[in-house]
Amino acid sequence: MRPPLPPLDTRTERFDLAVGTAAEFLRSAWEELRDVSFEIGVLPPSPDDQGIPRWRVLQEQKRIILYRVPIERLSHLHRNDDLHRRMMIESAVFRAAAEYLDRDPWDLGPERFRYF
Repeated sequence: MRPPLPPLDTRTERFDLAVGTAAEFLRSAWEELRDVSFEIGVLPPSPDDQGIPRWRVLQEQKRIILYRVPIERLSHLHRNDDLHRRMMIESAVFRAAAEYLDRDPWDLGPERFRYF
């Protein structure tokens, strides 16, 4: 018998987990997001007038599509470690949800950022 192998821990799985947990937090906090589908795409179909989009909001279809490759590769981290990569992904989820709701991203989880 071979020893058990450690579970696969890929960049894609970590991205999916970060998006999923942020989306669940937002769904639990905002009734308007309960029926919204948070989806993950690899790349956007084409650049727009502002460059390569990180996400796409489809309000009439109740969908938010987050594009993994642009979020991971085009974001600039001041520290390249697991925590900062996860925070960058969660930030993209919050900003996409804020665009869907037409609100400021900081309004979506004010208690989450209050440390005093």
